Amino acid sequence: MKRNYNNINSLDDLHNEVQRLKADYKHRGVMLKEDSKAYISQFSIGNLIKKFATPSGFLKFDEKTNISSKIMSIALPMILNSTIFRGSGVITKALGALVSGKVGKSLDAENLSGIFNMVKSFFSKKGKKKDTAFVDYGIPPDSETY
Repeated sequence: MKRNYNNINSLDDLHNEVQRLKADYKHRGVMLKEDSKAYISQFSIGNLIKKFATPSGFLKFDEKTNISSKIMSIALPMILNSTIFRGSGVITKALGALVSGKVGKSLDAENLSGIFNMVKSFFSKKGKKKDTAFVDYGIPPDSETY
């Protein structure tokens, strides 16, 4: 950025321009420091935990990278082939791996947490509802006892 200094005609004009440039330099330094602190605070431990430790952000860094679905698309066929399809033939195992791989890709952290909560609710104790006892709040305001 080229500046035009043609308006400096005396020594006082020169000193005023130097003072103005020093003030501008210090102001830009302060603004740069504040901006860099704000930028660095985005990557603090607390902000990263807030961003990625939510159910929607868990194991999902962006919309294209979904680690939980990739793990499930690999692990689910292996688990099913070693447990359910143990004595099956090659064709059955291949079809089971193909189907479970597709299902595993559709699962993400939100679906897994929902399934976990549903299974957990089956095993949790259901509290019995207690009958609410009659509560006496005193004499009603529109009664004739006044």
